[in-house]
Amino acid sequence: MEDNIRLIALDMDGTLLKNEFEISEENKRAIERAKDAGIHVIVSTGRPIGHCRSLVRSLGDSEYIVTVNGGEIYDGDFNLVTREVLGMEEVKRLWEIQKEHGVRLWTSTVEGAFDSDYKFEKPIEEYEWLKIGLEVPDEDVRDVILKEVTANPALEVTNSSPVNIEINPAGVSKAAALHKISGLLGFSLNEVMAVGDSLNDLAMIKEAGIGVAMGNAQEEVKQEADLVTETNVENGVASVINRVVDAKAGV
Repeated sequence: MEDNIRLIALDMDGTLLKNEFEISEENKRAIERAKDAGIHVIVSTGRPIGHCRSLVRSLGDSEYIVTVNGGEIYDGDFNLVTREVLGMEEVKRLWEIQKEHGVRLWTSTVEGAFDSDYKFEKPIEEYEWLKIGLEVPDEDVRDVILKEVTANPALEVTNSSPVNIEINPAGVSKAAALHKISGLLGFSLNEVMAVGDSLNDLAMIKEAGIGVAMGNAQEEVKQEADLVTETNVENGVASVINRVVDAKAGV
């Protein structure tokens, strides 16, 4: 099955990036090797475009970039392909939840990335909200918030660490973005390998032809993955990419 892979989708934080938020030379070499073998390699991240552009550029040409958990897709020249934003009713309620529970909120909007300490220059209704995150270290409080937001059919709820909650419009996910990109490139998700570590990676890991969890991934992600590679600090991305390239070469 590994010799059928035509696209590799990589999460960034906790996956492609080491703990210093850098891409290792080992990972860069493996990505270049995959491209030389005719395999498309794309970044699929929860970050907004402004927080990943330079890192993506450092990897060379890429047909597409998935940002804010699938809320936006860009082409290789950083032109917007698709965008999905949260409804204003949901945005207002999430701000109320943040205030009720005294937790930190951060957000990605079309206008930029902000957190709950930011002094907004305009009413929140004048922003386009792509994703809202809540940092909730208290498990009991997190459970209360999760109960409400997961019951809302207008919301897609994941996380990028065990102590946060990430919220996108319903139907928005890295998996949905990969569906679109695979269609644009002319092949199926069975020919995709997806690699990640958190719940915002889970859907693409489950739906890809090969779903890979990092060695440092959350346990639920490991349980659903087809295989588990080494941790991000051990260059687990390079390891699994080289495995695919070797399979294509018949090594």
